[in-house]
Amino acid sequence: MDRLDEKILKRVERKFPISSYPYQDLARELGLTEDEVISRISQLKEKGIILRIGAFFDSEKLGLKSTLIAMKVPQLRLQEVARMVNHYPGVTHNYRREHEFNLWFVLMGKNRKEIDEILSKIKDQTGINDILNLPKKQLFKLKLNFTRERE
Repeated sequence: MDRLDEKILKRVERKFPISSYPYQDLARELGLTEDEVISRISQLKEKGIILRIGAFFDSEKLGLKSTLIAMKVPQLRLQEVARMVNHYPGVTHNYRREHEFNLWFVLMGKNRKEIDEILSKIKDQTGINDILNLPKKQLFKLKLNFTRERE
């Protein structure tokens, strides 16, 4: 990854243009062609540096509730259970952890009742009852940037 890739990555990460032609806008701003920007972003995706380009929404402002779920899953069933859990539309950010509770994910729903209903279905489907339900009380993260400044 060269300095130009870093510049593109920083710009995409911090303020992606909201327009009909965002790559054209990036190209104009960076002094490149639209094809160059698209090509470099594609290469960053192929290398796994960029996983996705898309919007993040404030789920609370959309009227949704969320909770962090931790499950204690037998190691041999971890992949199977993760696949089952991932089929529920309210599930995001599913991670394996090196911990007694080794599968952690965020579950969203219209209200606490819906979250409890989905969680009950997950328990029934997976047969896993050793679950921690940790509802969000306060949001602390304001902004997250992964690119670093070069010295």
